[in-house]
Amino acid sequence: MLDIEGTTTPIDFVYGTLFPYARARAEDFLSRHHESDDVRADLEALRQQRAAEAQLIKDLPPWREDSTSARLASAAAYVQWLMDHDRKLTALKSLQGKIWEAGYRGGELRGVVYPDVGPAFARWRRMNKIIAIFSSGSVLAQKLLFANSTAGDLTPFISAYFDTTTGPKQDEQSYRRIATSLGLSPDAILFISDTIPELDAARRAGMATLQCLRPGTSKPSSRPGDLAHRTIRSFDEVFPETDSG
Repeated sequence: MLDIEGTTTPIDFVYGTLFPYARARAEDFLSRHHESDDVRADLEALRQQRAAEAQLIKDLPPWREDSTSARLASAAAYVQWLMDHDRKLTALKSLQGKIWEAGYRGGELRGVVYPDVGPAFARWRRMNKIIAIFSSGSVLAQKLLFANSTAGDLTPFISAYFDTTTGPKQDEQSYRRIATSLGLSPDAILFISDTIPELDAARRAGMATLQCLRPGTSKPSSRPGDLAHRTIRSFDEVFPETDSG
């Protein structure tokens, strides 16, 4: 099971391409699609989240309901605030995925993956490995990235996708739910990520773990309570062709 950002895909692509693309188009997208059921659900979830946080966070943008245009402008401003603070809110990720969908289908976006990802997926498939994804990005966003990747359509290699509707990525219960969904014992699953708190949660759930350190990154300093994880710098190191297991 794989993380995306910093594991299959450069962080720069997420923060330098995907996020700015969604940011620039959020208000226009909402104005065009606010009457659709799925966007309406995202808007309501955003409204509820903001209301829940309003007593604790003082710099939230105001939310108005006196007209449709005011409500949509409020939602767009809140989306910008959430992105400014790199929040992993499920409703935000759902909305971002819908915005990116138009970009992928129109050819404006192409999902960037590291050069070793495509060959590794093909190799693992030959070895009858099940490939799953667990990312804070929505399942829709995950599928779009891998379907329109720089290595071609990688979705035929992927058996399952999980996002924060399963639970937070730093919560060990999320990993137990994933194991149950896959019909596997946690100790039969290897989770690869660049983020130590996620790896710690997976390990506490009983999974094997690998910390992925991509070019240009260094292993972060350990903190009290961190678990030890073996590191890799390429998927070439994971189940190589000569591996009998």
